[in-house]
Amino acid sequence: MAVAGLPSGLLPLDAQTPWPDDAVEVACITGAWGVKGGIRIKPWSSDPQALLGARRWYLQAPEAVLRQPQAAGGAAKIAISYPCRVQVAQVKPQGEGMVATLREVADRAIAEALRGARIFVSRAQFPSGDPDEYYWVDLIGLEVLNQDGQRLGTVHDLMSTGPSSVLEVHGDARQHLIPFVAQYVLAVDVAGGQIRVDWPEDFSD
Repeated sequence: MAVAGLPSGLLPLDAQTPWPDDAVEVACITGAWGVKGGIRIKPWSSDPQALLGARRWYLQAPEAVLRQPQAAGGAAKIAISYPCRVQVAQVKPQGEGMVATLREVADRAIAEALRGARIFVSRAQFPSGDPDEYYWVDLIGLEVLNQDGQRLGTVHDLMSTGPSSVLEVHGDARQHLIPFVAQYVLAVDVAGGQIRVDWPEDFSD
């Protein structure tokens, strides 16, 4: 059950604040930070510009529901109703992760109750990049063709290898790991749903 006085921003979404159709999962909450309701965050991207730029986050329940022990004296534990929406007051990098404060959360106990929650941001809130820059979410699912017009498969994931990323392309018969650099990636047409590469069909990793 929900605790009396739980901030309204953590209540379930309704018709006035629906779940966005273009929601993208960008991070998860790993625990409380400080004593005033701050949270620790683990971003999924090594360059979390969408997380830093958005001022409205949408939260979903953890993959595995984390059970909290009953509070001393039989008091009800804090339960968060998902999905919900929060307003970001501040977010900044710290160490290998990030920390943030939310306008609706001013209590460490509520911040702890959010542990494991998955953070989503509307794709429309992503900052605009340079013409030759792409968000990984825009590349997932694109069809990959080589210079001979052979279909290599579709982009399943992107892997960070330090200086550059690698496209993980799943085809019908094999998998290709293609460095996302100009030497191999000739053209990206997000609107057309295709990526053109200089990569032989019979070369696989």
